[in-house]
Amino acid sequence: MKRRYIMRNIYIAFLLALMYVPIALVIIYSFNESRFNSMWGGISLAWYRELFRDRAIFTALRNSLVLASTSSLVAAVIGTLGAVGVAWDKPGGKHPETKASGILGYVMEYLSVLPIMTPEIILGMVLLAFFSLLGLPLGMLTLVLAHTCFSIPYVYLIVKARLAGLERSYVEAARNLGAGPWRAFYDVMLPLLLPAIVSGILLSFAMSFDDVIISIFVTGPQTNTLPIRIYTQIKTGVTPKTNALCSLLFIITVLLCILSAAVSQLRLPRGKREQETQKTAENIFSRGYNEG
Repeated sequence: MKRRYIMRNIYIAFLLALMYVPIALVIIYSFNESRFNSMWGGISLAWYRELFRDRAIFTALRNSLVLASTSSLVAAVIGTLGAVGVAWDKPGGKHPETKASGILGYVMEYLSVLPIMTPEIILGMVLLAFFSLLGLPLGMLTLVLAHTCFSIPYVYLIVKARLAGLERSYVEAARNLGAGPWRAFYDVMLPLLLPAIVSGILLSFAMSFDDVIISIFVTGPQTNTLPIRIYTQIKTGVTPKTNALCSLLFIITVLLCILSAAVSQLRLPRGKREQETQKTAENIFSRGYNEG
């Protein structure tokens, strides 16, 4: 047992070193005074000062944040509605157990996840040909459309998995209290699906912010994203200024993860939670009565 415990710790330490040692080296060399990452020239903050004077990098960063935020939010709406539509015909309804609907459900499910199963270079070429056929100028619009296309499956799969464990009796109870289909969806189903929707948004945001291959195909000469700019700088040599940018992004990511973990630990007091539940039920009944 002791030997197995030691081997397990060695294995975990090896995995952690494999993942975090390169990140640690990037952070360390962001303080390198030398222009080259292959040699150490002393500790300096010059590259951080150079980074904050580079407007082109922050313009690319702003474009990446706008692109990832827009595409992930649009994908959240489409993916959530698609998952609900495939899992249930309507809020509070039951999926008909017919052969036709079963085949249609399988077809829709496979078509929905096809963008993440297709190689990125093929998807980028297909999207470029499609936008050229439509006559759309390459730029932020085509980037948003392309990133939304491959972000929808992430939201769809996560929300669909959440729906698989969701009791339909909750929605049926709201309908029995007099709530309409959309009111039952908004007051009952949406709060239960919210953790899955947020997870899908975060995952699609990360995938969109990190994308290079598809973005190269569908971007225009006037629109540049941060991953594309970093990728193009590799041809001329990556300076510690890029390391400084990556270090700041990593620190911000860690702080956001800590903040998310802290917020997730917050819980309402039991009495207040019961009051909120009773208030929600009363709102469902009163709104359903007014709709009736």
